[in-house]
Amino acid sequence: MDSPVAGPVVVGVDGSDAGLTALDWAVDEAVRHGWALRIVHASLWEHYEGVVPARSPDRPSGQVLAENIVGTAAERARRRAPALTLTADVLAEDATGALLREGQEAVLLVVGSRGRGELAGLLLGSVGLVVAARAPGPVVVVRGDTYAREARHRRILLGIGDHDVDAPAVRFAFREAAARGAELDVVRTWRRPAHGPAGHPLLTGEPASAMEHRASELLDKALEPMAEEYPRVRLRSSTVEGPAHKVLTERSAAADLLVVGARRRDGLVGLELGRVAHRALHHASCPVAVVPQRRPAPSEGDQ
Repeated sequence: MDSPVAGPVVVGVDGSDAGLTALDWAVDEAVRHGWALRIVHASLWEHYEGVVPARSPDRPSGQVLAENIVGTAAERARRRAPALTLTADVLAEDATGALLREGQEAVLLVVGSRGRGELAGLLLGSVGLVVAARAPGPVVVVRGDTYAREARHRRILLGIGDHDVDAPAVRFAFREAAARGAELDVVRTWRRPAHGPAGHPLLTGEPASAMEHRASELLDKALEPMAEEYPRVRLRSSTVEGPAHKVLTERSAAADLLVVGARRRDGLVGLELGRVAHRALHHASCPVAVVPQRRPAPSEGDQ
């Protein structure tokens, strides 16, 4: 249904357990879609001097370490999927910059939830957070338990936001559900009007009903085009009262992948992650896909 994609799945490895977990997930994803895999390890070699002995005077020890990381990862990928087309390279630059550059040509960018050397108490490593916030295309941060990472739930979870009608995140979620033969669980949250005391009759009457009705309409509008394009995808949609970041995080416990959108503004410098995506990246019980949607920079009159 989608046009052929030239770009590979790109996965960043760093020798950490989280990086190897991300590698396994990326291998499975590439096989699932028939895509190529590209393994990259970014290393400023001088940072690793003295960690391992150099094999020759012409090859710094940091370079040897980096090549060992990539070689081990490539061998692991080949054992997992012998027929997979893959390339593997060491990039002599910082991890964030390398991954963002590689993401320019990738169909999907995959990273682990924490990098080598980062504190175990961190909920999400700094590289993963920046890449998810700035990459031009979809990014998957691999987290959660083995059951979710191995796609045993057979369920994709998609959160629908205010601007997700005809959004890339919706198409991404349908494509994943179709490739996996999984159910697509789509959620649109709504909030009861906050004004007035909790027991006020208006809060249980028309205003709340109108908010729920609006959420249902937006949900239907967002799903209709893709539901027609992917008629075999088993679809379950619901409107749920409550904060989106909390609802999606709780539901992620029964999903193999949580898909959320992220609005990117052209020309804006900095991290662009909404509250929902930020919470998901730190607390979801399954891998999280952040799918950007470009929006133009505001004109002078809009600022």
